[in-house]
This record gives sequence, C-alpha cells and structure tokens, in this order.
Amino acid sequence: MPLKVELKPGERIIIGDCVITNEDQRTRFLVEGTAPILREKAIMTPERADSPAKRIYLAVQMMYLSNDPRAYHEIYFSLVREIMQAAPSTWPYIEGINNEILTGNIYKALKEADKLIRYEGELLAHAKCGADLRKRGKANSKPAQSGSGPAAQGRVAAAERVRRLG
Repeated sequence: MPLKVELKPGERIIIGDCVITNEDQRTRFLVEGTAPILREKAIMTPERADSPAKRIYLAVQMMYLSNDPRAYHEIYFSLVREIMQAAPSTWPYIEGINNEILTGNIYKALKEADKLIRYEGELLAHAKCGADLRKRGKANSKPAQSGSGPAAQGRVAAAERVRRLG
C-alpha cells in the first residue's frame, strides 16, 4: 500500500538516500516501495542531539536510514549503557527500543526512542523542580520537599544523573 505524503512549502523529507525539499506550494504524492522515509519533524540532527535520549534516537535513526543497521549497534549500545547507569528508570523505554530493533522494526524503534526523549524531559523537569525547591528551602532555612517520599527523590536523583550525562 503506497504512503500518501503531503509537504508544506519549504518542508523536507528523506526518502532512501535522498533529501527532498518542497518548493513554494503544498505538494502531495504517493511513495511505493520499501525505502526508509523520514519527515523533517522526525529528523534528528547531530546538532540537536544534545541529550542522552536524543543521541539514542539519532543512533536508531542512523540504523533506520542505513543499508547496514548493524554498523550503528556499537554506538547505540554504548549510549544505552550510559543512560542506564545514569537513570535506571529508563529501562522500560530502552527495552521497547531494543525489542523493535531485534525484530527488524527500526521505524517503530524510532517511535519508542521518541517516547524515551519525552520521559527524559519529564525526568529533567522533576530534577529542575527539585533543584528549585532546594534553593528556596535554603533561602527560607527550611528543608525542601520534592514530590512525596523515596520514589520522588529517586526520580529527581535519576534526572540529575541524566542532566549531567547530557
């Protein structure tokens, strides 16, 4: 079944080894075949890969676009080890990515990696919130409370480790 693609003026898309840039008007076309396809909004550039989860996404993207995905396995697994050491709570997301890679569904692995990026954002927001609370607590000479109980403290600690990695 062909894929229907609609591009806005100036929007780019990768199809196989080609980058296609739409000109000045909305364009619609159908793509038939098995070439990898990535819309501009799903493309991660090395410059934008400024966090551990985004670097994992970039490695999976390179697997997806490559004729030899295994060429990126070493980089990917090295990045996975780093994020797992910093934030073990990311394991369910990593497991989802791994399962899709192992079954050859690398596009679906990209979708799982996108979930990891969103989770990393949540961790960083918790860490920032915890840091802000600690600053206010010191200013008021009162201990800061972030979230409730050990689970929240664990999320904050994991998020701080992820932030240091990135």
